[in-house]
Amino acid sequence: MDFNADHFSLFDLPPSFRLDPVVLDRRYLELQSKVHPDRFASAGESARRLSLQWATRVNEAYQTLKKPLSRAAYLLHLAGHEIGSHDNTAMPVDFLVEQMEWREAVAEARAAGEHHELEHLHHRLQRELQNRHDEVAVLLDDRNDLPQAADHVRRLMFLDKLLTEIDDAIAACEE
Repeated sequence: MDFNADHFSLFDLPPSFRLDPVVLDRRYLELQSKVHPDRFASAGESARRLSLQWATRVNEAYQTLKKPLSRAAYLLHLAGHEIGSHDNTAMPVDFLVEQMEWREAVAEARAAGEHHELEHLHHRLQRELQNRHDEVAVLLDDRNDLPQAADHVRRLMFLDKLLTEIDDAIAACEE
């Protein structure tokens, strides 16, 4: 195994946004079975240290590829096209208005303790995220439109954060 290999190469997968999660999970388990520190418990210090480094590397790669948002950002990074989330925060007005409406709905449902409404918002947002993931797949895998893909990834970052806020609101209602 090449320690400098990109995450896709490490898992022997093509660099693509569309990824079979079952194959990814299987390859992860195969790799972990080879490099897990428990297999090297009785080996020398150097072998144990190397095993720990490999296990860490495999875990980091797996976490990156497993999540669509981080996988898309990683693909853009591999292509030399950073998403610019720190210095490119401009978003279209309609998207920002939509975000405000989502957040107001979450805040109102949370304040009223409307668990059912929060669940509804959660499911609605998950459908929206799936649609956006499908768009990113077309932009990255089919069109290789890196600037548009980067713009979509920045938007996904907002939606991902919103999903976390909804999940937090649901948890607060359950307490």
